[in-house]
Amino acid sequence: MSSLTRQLAGTPWLQGVKDAIPLLGGYIPVAISFGLISIQSGFSVLETILISTFIYAGASQFLFVAMAASGAPLWLVVIMTLLINARHIVYGPNLAPYLNDDKRWIPLMHGLTDQIFALAHARLPLLPEKERLGWYTGAAALAWFSWIGGTALGAIAGGELTQRWPLISEVLPFALPALFLVLIVPRCTSLLWSATIALSAVTALILKITGYPNMAIPLAAISGAVLFYALKNQHFLGEH
Repeated sequence: MSSLTRQLAGTPWLQGVKDAIPLLGGYIPVAISFGLISIQSGFSVLETILISTFIYAGASQFLFVAMAASGAPLWLVVIMTLLINARHIVYGPNLAPYLNDDKRWIPLMHGLTDQIFALAHARLPLLPEKERLGWYTGAAALAWFSWIGGTALGAIAGGELTQRWPLISEVLPFALPALFLVLIVPRCTSLLWSATIALSAVTALILKITGYPNMAIPLAAISGAVLFYALKNQHFLGEH
């Protein structure tokens, strides 16, 4: 058993919280930005906080607020929100084997985000089986509460913050891309992963530029996944 494994095995839920702390640097600014935008779009403070509590879906929340504020039909809002979150169909089954037959993990999947998935996928294999659910609970809970807290801060005091420090308005939009960049770059350890990530990024950029921003995320994810599995067995592109 490695030293990291022994450390994680001590107090799994607390270690999960500690491992998730670096995510707050991206979560809180983006949540503040969402809270502010939601209020500006006509939602109340309570409605804004409830959106972050129950939808809790990052980019989907921004889309939800924008489409609802523009008067889009409810069925279209729901479909687009679900479409962006379709990647969770892949996330859950990938983590399920590490959580064994303990069905308590099913409702805990509400706390599964892109960042928590990436973190859990790296940490859970290092943990003893009986400690994994506790670790995941701690990490997911910290991320969820930080998102709700950031949203509340943005909804209640976001306007005052941006008026007092106008630079905040310029910085907030970069928080989410920066958070994803930090998670993605360390994965570029092989030509296969580099090609997959590059194709996904280019696909999303092209769709955004050509006027299909709502389709950019799901189609980019699909194109990257197709390329990854198509080339996975090619030895010259294999991971090292």
